[in-house]
Amino acid sequence: MSQLTTHILDTTRGKPAQGVSIILYSQHEDTWQELARGTTNQDGRITDLLPKEQLLAFGTYKLKFLTQAYFDQLGTNTFYPLVEIIFSVQTQEHYHVPLLLNPFGYSTYRGS
Repeated sequence: MSQLTTHILDTTRGKPAQGVSIILYSQHEDTWQELARGTTNQDGRITDLLPKEQLLAFGTYKLKFLTQAYFDQLGTNTFYPLVEIIFSVQTQEHYHVPLLLNPFGYSTYRGS
């Protein structure tokens, strides 16, 4: 499993959000550099965003969840065409960044 994992739960439907593209960026001064991209599986998860042996350098990172296409596929209007979660890596431990999503709101937390 990757050092960084994520998943999306569509709280309106009570189901995982499958097929959502997610991009990982690292911050370098005032710019963001793309590191990886992936798409959520049938369980709404990405467990292999980074190679298993790759550890993130300490610093600031961003996950960009491209949610518009997901809601378009469901025929659902949304206020959030994308969600960006910025977080800090300060150790070499596992980081899990979940997204609880609905068309008009979202929340996140540091998972395990």
